[in-house]
Amino acid sequence: MSAIIIIPIIIVTIIGLSVYLAYRFLIYDLYCKISINKSLQKYNIKKTPSQIIKEYYENKGESLSDQEIQNLEKNYRQNEPEQFLAMYDAIRDYQKDKENN
Repeated sequence: MSAIIIIPIIIVTIIGLSVYLAYRFLIYDLYCKISINKSLQKYNIKKTPSQIIKEYYENKGESLSDQEIQNLEKNYRQNEPEQFLAMYDAIRDYQKDKENN
């Protein structure tokens, strides 16, 4: 008798957890990536987020591996999307200062 109640609850829990994990790790990241790319296109920035991160840290004198760049890109994309524009501005300012000197 209790199996009639417990089995549907377990099935619904498994389905709900699966949908949440799919959203959290796949759909949310994809949505964030699309949003960042639209923002970069809006401001007519031809660089990818990974190129922006790489140049920004190279200008600061730090060398990052491809894996570190990917991790930073995912973190910025999901938690601090405005950082891409700020880093791009810093790159642009650095290049202008370099040209003036």
